[in-house]
Amino acid sequence: MNRLSAGPIGSGSAASAAGQYRVCGNCRKVPRQEKRVQVSPPLTRGPSAFIPENEAAARHQCSYLINMHVDEFLKTGGIAEWLNGLEYIPQRLKNLNEINKLLAHRPWLITKEHIQKLVKTGENNWSLPELVHAVVLLAHYHALASFVFGSGINPERDPDTSNGVRLIAVNNFCVCDLANDNNIENASLTSSNFGIADSLSELEALMERMKRLQEDKEDEEASQEEMATRFEKEKKESLLVISGAFDDEIVSTDVSRYIEDPGFGYKDFARRGEEHLPTFRAQDYTWENHGFSLVNRLYSDIGHLLDEKFRMVYNLTYNTMATHEDVDTTMLRRALFNYVHCMYGIRYDDYDYGEVNQLLERSLKVYIKTVTCYPERTTKRMYDSYWRQFKHSEKVHVNLLLMEARMQAELLYALRAITRHLT
Repeated sequence: MNRLSAGPIGSGSAASAAGQYRVCGNCRKVPRQEKRVQVSPPLTRGPSAFIPENEAAARHQCSYLINMHVDEFLKTGGIAEWLNGLEYIPQRLKNLNEINKLLAHRPWLITKEHIQKLVKTGENNWSLPELVHAVVLLAHYHALASFVFGSGINPERDPDTSNGVRLIAVNNFCVCDLANDNNIENASLTSSNFGIADSLSELEALMERMKRLQEDKEDEEASQEEMATRFEKEKKESLLVISGAFDDEIVSTDVSRYIEDPGFGYKDFARRGEEHLPTFRAQDYTWENHGFSLVNRLYSDIGHLLDEKFRMVYNLTYNTMATHEDVDTTMLRRALFNYVHCMYGIRYDDYDYGEVNQLLERSLKVYIKTVTCYPERTTKRMYDSYWRQFKHSEKVHVNLLLMEARMQAELLYALRAITRHLT
């Protein structure tokens, strides 16, 4: 959604009320700051608002996942009172709140002290196998929220409201933005109005960059110093990728009962003006050599399943790019995966981050950052703005890569903290 910026709206009595209004960047209307708006069901009939025919999830206000889990919780005999809010759940589960919050938004802040606090002796403690199990579940649903929002999956219709229409509180939003997210087609709301020819030339340019990068790699490899410099450059440039921050965050009343500290969210790993956080060198703690073995030792069943899932999604390809066939997409898939890890401060010594800038255009970077770090802010405009000639199935594959990259990043930080606790 576009940010609604404050601006002059007249003089006299109108000017005195200017602080109560925002001007919409799309339609130039002046919606009131606080109002209640009827949001109709999505206009698409399929499961996605983007593609033609919701406690872990609560951190991202993913009502689709929350409602699904509420239903499943009750079907399996869960205690209904727990659904009234966090104050109604056992203290042992409440104790997971801090690590859940950090995993969802800033996993690099997780330390061995957080682990020690959870496993310390007492009636509400967690064993290490139990904690690994919990962390895997939390990270899985954070990442799944990214997939749900990134794919525009429609919430189920609310049976408790008339015709599936409900009232939601809106702050600093315009109805046209809400409508756009519900898939009302309006060319004036798209981020750009490129024609098919422009989209095709964009595709050809991407193919040419991939070919040139492959040739350059075969001719000469960059030094370790240059590779480190390119990572730092890409990490800092990710600060400039803005995904439409809002003046005020809105938390649905249906979700707020499951959230403590709702204002806590993602902050760029490479924030300027703050103490520098050390880069997580993947070679020092990899999933293959460290994370997998720890999970497999403490919770063997899930270790193999996770490893298979990561490998399958990373290697999945139909060897196509839009209208082109027999294309090796390895370079592009690796750039997508590693860019997510870069935003989480994870660096691969053997990867040239110059490829990220060459292969991922700005609109795609905005989409990736939003889906990965602020998934609840994803809009159809963002989805439509990149790779305009690619198939929907290819964009869904992008979302699968982003989901798995995000989950692996969260697990790496949590498992490293558990390893440090053990040593």
